This record gives sequence, structure tokens and C-alpha cells, in this order.
Amino acid sequence: MPYEPPPELAGLSLAEVAELVASRKLPPVDQWQPERSGDSEMRIAADGRWYHQGGEITRAAMVRAFASLLFRDADGQHWLVTPQEKLTIEVEDAAFVAIDVKRAEENGHDALAFRLNTDDLVIAGPDHPIRAAGDPDTPALYLGVRHGAEARLNRSTYAQLAEIALAGDDLSVTSQGATFSLTPA
Repeated sequence: MPYEPPPELAGLSLAEVAELVASRKLPPVDQWQPERSGDSEMRIAADGRWYHQGGEITRAAMVRAFASLLFRDADGQHWLVTPQEKLTIEVEDAAFVAIDVKRAEENGHDALAFRLNTDDLVIAGPDHPIRAAGDPDTPALYLGVRHGAEARLNRSTYAQLAEIALAGDDLSVTSQGATFSLTPA
């Protein structure tokens, strides 16, 4: 069956985004404890492009498959994990890039839904926090994705989120009952 990317974020309701998130079956990489480990000879560049042995991986389906196997440990090391082995992967900044955001309000619920460069959809909240890093001159915003991995917001998504924050009283946003400051500490 050919891969069908999700519809554009702007055309989805919060319920539809939540349904698409719930329907994505991901491997339980956090439960696997393989004995063998090594180096994948792979790198994720700061712009979200994936490389293997210096050559870019251009097949989106391959990137999406590899991205489903990502795990970041407590020391910040990223791994590609299968039941048989875990392989280190170099990540220059963040494993994912958030390329779009939508603020949705339905039935008294307020949420921020993000689309990633891998077509994953993530709803910010207590399980997927937004983190401000850097300094006031060069801030960076990150979104918790899964298994310790994060997405860095690209420039246009950062600007969209800043517009949402500026509509309020301070430089913060709220999603699923959690409030996140957009100002680096």
C-alpha cells in the first residue's frame, strides 16, 4: 500500500489530528533491550536532512521508517533501535523539524498541533512539551516528540507560534492545559 501523507494541518480539526496521532502504530523502541550495539554511520543534519556514510537519504519513506526507530537516552545520545541491535546516530541539533503549527479550540479544549518534516503529527502538552533554549538574541524552540527525541521549530513555525503568544498577555502558549514560555531561561 503506498504511503499517503496526512492532510494539510490547516484543514484538520483537533479531533482529526488526535485521531491521526492515535492511529499511527510505532514500534515500542523504549521496551527493546538489544544486546548488540554499534554505529549506524548515519547523521541527521540541523536542517532535518538524513545522511548515511556521507550520502543524503532522499527517499522520504526511508527517513520516515528510520525516524520511527529513534530513541534518545538520558545522556542525549540518539539511537536507532531494533529488537536485535541499537546503533548510534549523530544528530546535529534535533532529530525532527517542526514545519507547521495550528492552534485549535474545540469543546473547551485548547491545543497546538504540529506537523514535522517526517509527516508526523504531534499535539503539544504535558507529554510533548515546548522548550525554549538559546538566548534572547538567538532563541530556539523545541517540541518533545517521542522517546526523548525533539523537533526544532523552523523559522516560519517559530513565527506562527510567536504570533499565537503575542495575542495573549505574555510570551507563552498553552496547549492541553500546560503553559510553555517562549522566552529562553
